[in-house]
Amino acid sequence: MQSTVAVCQLELEELAVETNLATVRERVECLDDDVDLAVFPEHTLTGFVADGRIEAVALARDSEPIEELRSLADRRDVALVVGFVEATADELYNATAYVDPAGDVTVYRKRHLWEGETSILTPGSELVTVETPIGNAGLLTCYDLNFVAESAALTRADVTALLVAGAWPAAYTENWQLLLRARALDGVRWAIGANRTGERDIPGSRRLTYGGRSLVARPDGGVHCGLDRQERTLVTEIDSSVLETQRDLIGVFST
Repeated sequence: MQSTVAVCQLELEELAVETNLATVRERVECLDDDVDLAVFPEHTLTGFVADGRIEAVALARDSEPIEELRSLADRRDVALVVGFVEATADELYNATAYVDPAGDVTVYRKRHLWEGETSILTPGSELVTVETPIGNAGLLTCYDLNFVAESAALTRADVTALLVAGAWPAAYTENWQLLLRARALDGVRWAIGANRTGERDIPGSRRLTYGGRSLVARPDGGVHCGLDRQERTLVTEIDSSVLETQRDLIGVFST
């Protein structure tokens, strides 16, 4: 069985939900009808700054922008993976939403926070898997890739893919690609990473260049396909027989 996946590599604006939502909407509307799953970067809707300004744009799960994602997924019959800063009554989280074509929303909260995130966000506590068009998939966010324990906890026969939203800096993109490939091989599964590109250049926040180089890693750790630094969408086929062949060969789930 084959499924079609779009990896959407974007430049984003900090603290500009409507602008970023319009970008997501445009990318999804441009997808061919046969695309089953579209994966977007970390912080896609809100951007991120490590100070109180992020509170003004953080989104509740039942907010209007999340409702629009539900409507978009339903209307285009495509599953979406989209990052945002989530607001609850008491806390802020780095969140990644999986929105299925029926409009149901599952949220993963990043468990390992990076640098300035620790001063304003609360780490998540739960691993999350979702049933997707490419099988049961674990959700991870950016720096989570560095923690082998996360990969080990998701190394199960029923987890056939990792979906990773990233905002990985340009200075370390070799690490981003290496870790995606390693996490694919760890669990003999697909690893699909959508990374942010462009720059964060906003007064009062450290200037940062994002690395792009979004990647689809094969279950044997090889590169199935990837992007450079361009702002574009990568569309590719995921063939379930590739996973079956590699799992038969490596045998980690047959002992």
